[in-house]
Amino acid sequence: MKCTYRVLMLIGITIGVLLMLGINGDLPRILEIRAPSPQSESGSLRSEGKGDFLNGTLLFSDANKRRPSLSNNESLVKLTPDALSKSYGIGQRLGRGSKLKDAVASSKRRSSLIPSLEASYDRLVLAVVCCGSRINETLIMLKSAAALSHSPLTVIVFTEDSQKPVFVQMHASWPSDIRERVTLTLHSITYPPGQDSKTWRKLFKPCASQRLFMPSLLEDIDSLIYVDTDVLFLAPLEELWKHFSAMNSSQMAAMAPEHEDLATGWYNRFAKHPYYGRLGVNSGVMLMNLTRLRKFGWEDYVIPIYKHYKLSITWGDQDIINIIFHYHPDKLYVYGCEYNLRPDHCMYMSVCKAAEKRGIYVLHGNRGTFHSDKQPAFRAVYRAWEEYHLGEDLRQELYYPMQRYLLKVSNTTCGKIYNAFLKNIGSRVRLR
Repeated sequence: MKCTYRVLMLIGITIGVLLMLGINGDLPRILEIRAPSPQSESGSLRSEGKGDFLNGTLLFSDANKRRPSLSNNESLVKLTPDALSKSYGIGQRLGRGSKLKDAVASSKRRSSLIPSLEASYDRLVLAVVCCGSRINETLIMLKSAAALSHSPLTVIVFTEDSQKPVFVQMHASWPSDIRERVTLTLHSITYPPGQDSKTWRKLFKPCASQRLFMPSLLEDIDSLIYVDTDVLFLAPLEELWKHFSAMNSSQMAAMAPEHEDLATGWYNRFAKHPYYGRLGVNSGVMLMNLTRLRKFGWEDYVIPIYKHYKLSITWGDQDIINIIFHYHPDKLYVYGCEYNLRPDHCMYMSVCKAAEKRGIYVLHGNRGTFHSDKQPAFRAVYRAWEEYHLGEDLRQELYYPMQRYLLKVSNTTCGKIYNAFLKNIGSRVRLR
């Protein structure tokens, strides 16, 4: 009886200990029954938003893993916690990578729920930087914005002094009703005092880095839409501006993902520096809340990040933007690919399903696509806008020619979704 009693006591004690461990959450750990971590689903997220402190110095674990060998005096940038909060603002925000996927998904859900209604605004602001040989495509981009928008619009052009008369002449040639609604403001190319302007001007495309300093250069502007010169609007500018209303109070910019899948993503396969999310973002169409960017201290980030990663970046200002939002994902709003559709979205097969469903709002012909035969559908849209004159009937002189040009190339990869190119303009001109 004593032996039986002792055995029962031992079993009871064992069960009690196991129950206690289970309640405390230690039982799964002891038995190695672990739920998969959200970050373990993708190798590109495992080190995201994390760093290691060593003697008061932050070592960018993710960045150091990706960047190439540098010279001895550039092999490591030592940043104290005080310097981090002042210059990079990274130290206090590390460890947020686990929330990144939820933030991206949430932004995309908000983007897809925005209704397609022609709202009116007191004034829209559109900004572009034009240098060198980009002037013709800039003029056509501005034509598309002016033709389809209906709210008061301020166009801000940063350009070389020698090119300013061309834009003045462009505006003077527009019909009077459009000139009354659309205001043109010209600015010279300017970089912060003490900076090597030649280096900044040559970063990726000529003068493209100018956009990084707009918060301080346009102190009287609250918000604007920045676009590259190789962009065409296929829907009213108001449709893009609506995303400002969808942004939460902490978000200071909005962009579309660089890619739609990991198999063809550039950043996840080739980048040697940190980038936003799993696929990075494309900055060719960027909503900028300049008031929030100024409050954030945007330009205090730009210069030190460039100095640290200048040997690693490939896409110039876009890479700098990706690095900043890598460490501050909560500051970025992500909208869908239909607001920045590029050849990558249809060069092999159509991967932007939102564009097929809702139509393309903004077409981005990067890598010279508007001027080459690589993607005839992009060139067809550009040709239609190039031939159109402001004030002409949109249905007869823009939509139908664009439709004819697209149908001729409907056997090409991007041409197969020709309806996506026409959908929003078709709604605008009220086809019967």
